[in-house]
Amino acid sequence: MKRISIGSWAYTIGPYQDDPVPFEAVGARLQGLGFDGLELGGFPPHPNPTDLPETEQRQAVRERMAEWGLEFSGLAANLWGEHLVDTDDATPYVEEFTRNCRFCNDLGIEVIRVDAVQPPTILEAVERETAMERVTRTWSRCAEIAADHGLRVCWEFEPGFAFNKPTDIVEVLDRVPAENFGVLYDTSHGHMCAVVGARQPGERETLAGGQVELIRRLSGRINHIHLIDSDNTCHKDAQGQDETSMHLPFGRGVVDFPPILEALAAEDVGHDWWTIDLCFWPDAWEATEQCKRTVDEFVATHT
Repeated sequence: MKRISIGSWAYTIGPYQDDPVPFEAVGARLQGLGFDGLELGGFPPHPNPTDLPETEQRQAVRERMAEWGLEFSGLAANLWGEHLVDTDDATPYVEEFTRNCRFCNDLGIEVIRVDAVQPPTILEAVERETAMERVTRTWSRCAEIAADHGLRVCWEFEPGFAFNKPTDIVEVLDRVPAENFGVLYDTSHGHMCAVVGARQPGERETLAGGQVELIRRLSGRINHIHLIDSDNTCHKDAQGQDETSMHLPFGRGVVDFPPILEALAAEDVGHDWWTIDLCFWPDAWEATEQCKRTVDEFVATHT
């Protein structure tokens, strides 16, 4: 069986940025819907290292989660204000990552998420090998730090960030061989990277076997899973330009879930969480209940 969580960022960014759902309301709603956990977007207004600097404040969050009968399935660390691809000095990034590792320990979180920070267009300004070396060197150091804190690191590849081709993903994993470092496999990002080839620099690279082939290529290095649908499009930024994968409630997109779920269920990811990701969906609050019912069905059928 799997435990089911949902990313709290769905209720704080994008369409919810100007009117975020308070953390208390999210926890109470998830308790009522029978969720097992919450994946924390570690940035305001939800609990984060800056707003909760004291151990006692963080302990209070753990106690509130326990009252709801929820656990944290992971942390999406707020690293987007740092530089990674476009700098040879990743010291500020590593320091912020370390601060979030301590936050994970205080909240009882066991996995911390990273991404490449800069969009794929950064490779027009930074030579690819230089960019790859910077990213993998930094993440190798982060994996060491995470290991010291007893944490796993999951890298979420997606169209909106550098290194979004299937061969890029494999290369990053090959160059960061740490046992506690792997990929966060999101079924919308997997579709957009392996089937659509969205926002890929240069020649588009897709896989004949689609997501199932991508999962096979990544087998053994997947250490976190997000489930959501895709309609072959990207979410648009404020200027109307493609940003990252659109995350649609199940049934509103084109993803053929059964073979993908079978492949993902066969992976030993090191834990039993499946996380719903409604990032940027305009009616995420309303769609949460239907998504929970669907993933309940996924679990019953495919695990």
